[in-house]
Amino acid sequence: MHEHDVIVVGKGNAALCAALAAREQGAKVVMLEAASEDESGGNSRFAGGVMRFAFDSVEDLKKITDLTDQEIAESDFGTNTREEFLDKFYQLTSYRTDPDLSEHLVNESLDAMVWLRAKGVRFIPNWGRQSALVDGKRRFFGNMPIEVSGGGAGLVQYLDAAAKKAGIEVCYETRAIGLLYDGATVSGVRVRRQGKAIDIQARSVVLACGGFEANPEMRARYLGPGWELAKVRGTRFNVGDGIQMALDIGAAPYGNWSGCHATGWDRYAPEFGDVNVGDQFQKHSYIFGLLINADGKRFVDEGIDFHSFTYAKYGGEVLKQPGQFAWQVFDAKVTKLLRSEYRIRQVTKVSANSLEDLATKLEGVNAEAFLKTVREYNAAVMKEVPFNHVVKDGKGTVGIEPPKSNWAQALDAPPFDAYATTCGITFTFGGLRILRDSGQVLDSNHLPIPGLYCAGEMVGGLFYFNYASGTGLVSGTVFGRIAGAGAAKAGKN
Repeated sequence: MHEHDVIVVGKGNAALCAALAAREQGAKVVMLEAASEDESGGNSRFAGGVMRFAFDSVEDLKKITDLTDQEIAESDFGTNTREEFLDKFYQLTSYRTDPDLSEHLVNESLDAMVWLRAKGVRFIPNWGRQSALVDGKRRFFGNMPIEVSGGGAGLVQYLDAAAKKAGIEVCYETRAIGLLYDGATVSGVRVRRQGKAIDIQARSVVLACGGFEANPEMRARYLGPGWELAKVRGTRFNVGDGIQMALDIGAAPYGNWSGCHATGWDRYAPEFGDVNVGDQFQKHSYIFGLLINADGKRFVDEGIDFHSFTYAKYGGEVLKQPGQFAWQVFDAKVTKLLRSEYRIRQVTKVSANSLEDLATKLEGVNAEAFLKTVREYNAAVMKEVPFNHVVKDGKGTVGIEPPKSNWAQALDAPPFDAYATTCGITFTFGGLRILRDSGQVLDSNHLPIPGLYCAGEMVGGLFYFNYASGTGLVSGTVFGRIAGAGAAKAGKN
């Protein structure tokens, strides 16, 4: 454990990008990973791998993936211009996002994707989850037509290979427990390894070890009562250590500390994520059905927008319901539209040929109230508006609360299927305040802390209340690159 130029704490996407960026500057880099090699990769390894970045046309997409002329001719990839991306960012965060950080993320997002490709990451069109065949042409929706081949696990694998090629050292089963700080400068990290505390010296430290989503005590303390009951979608190692050690030396907390990314997740999924299942415990096709709580009632507008823009907050709405669960109910008209995660082996599902029979199978649900809810919903559906699943079709309801704004069809075609869900937390929104251009952490007086940088989930101020799918991995890349380069340059000086 000798001296290094840059220590990177963590080994997910943001950490690997920081390490690679620091290495590009000629720095000697070591990564400290609390997990074993088999469990390493942070939350990134559990991500679906979709990437949201700014692009104007298919010419931008050709910079990061090998589209054939036939694929281009037969597809409508849409756009996600900087203006579209930023408008959605502001809308989803109720205009609370830090404008400097969010604009920088958006502006640098395409370049970050090009950089990832140069590091060996392979991207492919998001055929399965974000597109549909319309009038003989493949149409993408949700402004997100590209994903990593192999998902989040594939991204980590590609970046692992790049890190090995670059000669970056990795210390596994080495948990950071404190920063070496003399009151003026951070000069390394204290770690616990094989039961012993060890000090590792460096010129700069990049913290990229996630939020506190896997820490039930911190969830209850910051997110509120009941959040200790949420399932954890990803790694069990993100327990807030990095945030806490930075706060301990006076770093400034920033962002939505009572907010998080949380989705509908299989009710009986394990406590933490399973790398063999990945993100498939999620259930994101609720926009085509009804969400029903224990009282037999609906509690959100399932069709207010594409799932990409509601899924990260609706998990929290499920957690608020009696018993912290909800059933997603569908009829045969939409079976073919349900995403792949509804067809995995590890799923909590019931089926019936009548709504009355289904009502008796919805564990924990008031059956009579459920049937009343469905009757009222069916009667409220706008029959004159055609159903179109690839656009916000305006086929809504009239006269019921909550309304359903789009994709509202009567629940009347057997067989009926229902899936039991609870809340799965992905990552927490609260983090540290940083300088946009270097990733350097600021103290409580908003002055830079020499030697300390951060990236990934630990960056505060980006996300408030809600989240657009695919933004997190891109954010990790953008600010990981910035923090790694900033740490390396500071070490040289």
